[in-house]
Amino acid sequence: MDELSLVALVVGAVYLGAFACIYRILLTYRTTQGAIAWVIALIGLPYLAVPMFVLFGRHRFGGYVKARRLGDESLTNLLNRFEQQTTSIPIPASERFTDELQVLCRLGRQPFTDGNRCTLLRDGEATFEALFEAMEDAEHYILLEFYIVRSDRVGRRIKSILERKLAQGVEVWFLYDDIGSVWLPRKYLNQLAAAGARVASFGNGNIRRRRFQINFRNHRKLLVCDGKIGFVGGINLGDEYLGTAMDQEPWRDTHCRIEGPAVTGLQLAWLEDWNWASNDFPSLDWAPVNNQPGDDEVLMLPTGPADSWETCILFFLNCINNARTRLWIASPYFVPDFQIMNALQLAALRGVDVRILIPEKSDSRLIGLAAYSYLVQACKTGIGIYRYQPGFMHQKVILVDDRYAAVGTANMDNRSMRLNFEITAITTARHFIRSVESMLEHDLDNSRLMIESDYKDRSILFRLCCRAVRLLAPLL
Repeated sequence: MDELSLVALVVGAVYLGAFACIYRILLTYRTTQGAIAWVIALIGLPYLAVPMFVLFGRHRFGGYVKARRLGDESLTNLLNRFEQQTTSIPIPASERFTDELQVLCRLGRQPFTDGNRCTLLRDGEATFEALFEAMEDAEHYILLEFYIVRSDRVGRRIKSILERKLAQGVEVWFLYDDIGSVWLPRKYLNQLAAAGARVASFGNGNIRRRRFQINFRNHRKLLVCDGKIGFVGGINLGDEYLGTAMDQEPWRDTHCRIEGPAVTGLQLAWLEDWNWASNDFPSLDWAPVNNQPGDDEVLMLPTGPADSWETCILFFLNCINNARTRLWIASPYFVPDFQIMNALQLAALRGVDVRILIPEKSDSRLIGLAAYSYLVQACKTGIGIYRYQPGFMHQKVILVDDRYAAVGTANMDNRSMRLNFEITAITTARHFIRSVESMLEHDLDNSRLMIESDYKDRSILFRLCCRAVRLLAPLL
């Protein structure tokens, strides 16, 4: 075969691959913007776009779906038993338990449960103190799942506690995301495994079922001790959340501690992830909590690309569309698609106090620029966008009227909406709502309200960059 024929063969193969990718996009796309962006790239730059699409173009985590529904009989049986057990858990009957909350139950395939105690942990110091205490008090097992784990002071403290509890006979399962924890030394994991912990990576742990799905990340941050106490929120395991990481601004973040039957839902979400990553099915305590520690109503809402619906975006839309007087949202990344932005505008137009709290200093320059492009739309309808000043605000919190509050791991961007595995704790507890309100009021006092001139008075180059980056929103 001569050189010219070889070149023609390669070019033909590349364009054939590009058209195969376009065929798949047309059959399965979820957003028009994302589909158009991929099609243009595949036609214009097929040599680059084809391998990029193979690595990053999937919108459904197919292997996880099979593991959840078809591949593991034990997990399927457990899901069925859990649904049966929840009939014995008290279901809220208060006026606050409305249709919009019933929708969230259907989205998450879990019930709102009564009899919980939910505590707001306002910063990294309070969170780590509570995490350390709960792990020290564990008697049977500890389940961990974090997007980022570092081998710094916080990470070493966690490992020290786990090694000590393992020596006492407590079982430990340790799940991390290999992309988020890319800098975690292998020695750290080997030492935990040598002490008796079961360790698994969400991305690399199951090569057989992975199938080039590296664009999907496990962004959840949770801890469960003995099936009785659970933690969920935005805080990873690293010194930056204490303001002691020397090379970073201090991070402002929020977590919550939950005790009661809702922890069963948190544990079930962990089990699905663990089963996918390791193909292992540990024996855990699934009995509903009988001695109810409180009277808080709590729902655990896991979301991700393996769901039948776009669960995370439906959650946000449900909150926005049902807000009556107030909608306060804190998110480090604000790159909403047109559905979310239109819903926010409609909420503001019907008189809802809509406030979006984002960081002044971001760890992503592109996302920081994209947020400016929404400013004019927001200001014209009365949406307040506030930029938090001291450090990097990383919390993911929602306050809807005085009716419910949510603390979790999901950001207001395409990655959380469609690509990441996330989890959110939602509660109607009045004391928790008041705590969230007080916390956000303090954060807003330390923030700057943006005005249209923050965007309009900038250079034409700056505005062009903001608008150009916004075009990439479906891919960020």
